Amino acid sequence: MVETAGRPRGDLNLGFDKPIYTISVASEILETHPRTLMMYENMGLVIPQRTTTNRRRFSQRDIQKLQTIQNLTRNHGVNIKGVRYVLQLLKLLWENGIEPPPGLRDIDVSQIQV
Repeated sequence: MVETAGRPRGDLNLGFDKPIYTISVASEILETHPRTLMMYENMGLVIPQRTTTNRRRFSQRDIQKLQTIQNLTRNHGVNIKGVRYVLQLLKLLWENGIEPPPGLRDIDVSQIQV
């Protein structure tokens, strides 16, 4: 294995919480406008980490949470204000081993932080 900067090349250390996506890349992945992501941040739905130069960096966990938010708003008709409460309720159900209502069983909150 080749070493790069004292680290084996194969060891990328890309954890679920590693902030790797810029806002432009995150918006491409989510097929949404960067302003939408900024709005979600202002509402406290997702808080990306910041670089030393104050640039937003989203983790894979952030992306998954944003996809869940999109699913709720686009497919389930939940308005953006209601998303926070639905996520909290679904997370509470999941933590207590209770099955969510049939219409919301496609929402996976096991890996997201609410």
